[in-house]
Amino acid sequence: MFKKIDKQILSWAFYDWGNSAFAVVMLTAFFPPFFKHYLSADLDATTSTFWLGIANASASMVIVLLAPIMGAIADAGNSKKRFLISFAILGILTTFMLVYADKGDWTFGLLLYVMATVGFMGANVFYDSMIVMVAPEDKLDFISGLGYALGYLGGGLLLAFDVAMYMMPEAFGFKDSTQAIQASFVTVAIWWAVFSLPLVFFVKEKKSASSQTMGQTVVSGFRQLKHTFQHIKKLKVVMLFLLAYWLYIDGVDTIIRMAVDYGLSIGFDTGNLITAILITQFVGFPAAIAFGLLGQRIGAKYGILIAIAVYIGVTIWAFWMDNVYEFYGLAIVVGLVQGGVQSLSRSFYARIIPVSKSAEFFGFYNMLGKFAAVLGPLIMGVVSLLTQDPRLSILSVVVLFIAGGVLLWFVDEEKGRRMAKEFN
Repeated sequence: MFKKIDKQILSWAFYDWGNSAFAVVMLTAFFPPFFKHYLSADLDATTSTFWLGIANASASMVIVLLAPIMGAIADAGNSKKRFLISFAILGILTTFMLVYADKGDWTFGLLLYVMATVGFMGANVFYDSMIVMVAPEDKLDFISGLGYALGYLGGGLLLAFDVAMYMMPEAFGFKDSTQAIQASFVTVAIWWAVFSLPLVFFVKEKKSASSQTMGQTVVSGFRQLKHTFQHIKKLKVVMLFLLAYWLYIDGVDTIIRMAVDYGLSIGFDTGNLITAILITQFVGFPAAIAFGLLGQRIGAKYGILIAIAVYIGVTIWAFWMDNVYEFYGLAIVVGLVQGGVQSLSRSFYARIIPVSKSAEFFGFYNMLGKFAAVLGPLIMGVVSLLTQDPRLSILSVVVLFIAGGVLLWFVDEEKGRRMAKEFN
């Protein structure tokens, strides 16, 4: 069985190779300094941090509102791939258009950034749910880890090229590093588009037996959404896991999105910060695969708990950090666990939900993940603005990791799997 779906597995995983370029180049490495030093050059550091937090929170809130509804509609019409492609196109086009954002025009730049981020996150709702279409249950941890590993490698390779452009702009025909950053947005759009093609052509989605029109499918989707609320309330294990996930992934997403901005706010050089992010990518490639294997050996739940414990240490370390070389150390440690906590969370969740309603349930999964991404950056931005001390804002993340880890400890995977099978 596993050999028969090799092409589908690789095609599904290579979408991560493509769209992770947006995650690392845009969300983490280049857009934060581009926004702080170019688009919002007239704003002070704490105010620009506040508005970047608002932008990230706004994009996440759109997905919070749309993800469960879209997931229900996609399940009703067997149209996961179609929704994924639509959101990917939105993200790719608006990423490309960022080259037209001029210095000081931070509102236009943030609007494009929000739309691109909505495209990225919206596509991931359906990408995550498609794992049950390509992966046998006993390979979920490994295949989920493979997707994240290819994402780290693919995103890392493009980031390495973009860093070279940034460090040596004249060698690539640019007059300065700002032009090189703008060119990196174009490379992200192209990379994301090209490596989405294997999923488009080779991942097959079962055609709906229903003869419903699109309007009828939408109505059915809303009806499913109502039922999903009722189902989740009955599936107590799913509900408890989602609460735990909501808390700890808040911390993970906040660190991913705000790490470079935090480093800039405490005086570190942009080049050093971006190089550290590049290190995270290449450490993350083998680490994500290793965590997938670790999940198969000791269980996904315990693998996630190990990652959460590491993140607690990382956050406390970041509060006291005063040397850029410490940022490099943090980048290596985060690279060891970042892909692991994401991939094992996805595979753990896939085991305890009904397969027949995967997009619908993953809609809620992504909704909570993105709602966490509303609160985390927003809290950091507000605390930074009120206290004028970015170190205090980063420390608040520890509470989220601790609370999420405690709730996860009480999640019974075997009970969840039994309930999911009975539901099917």
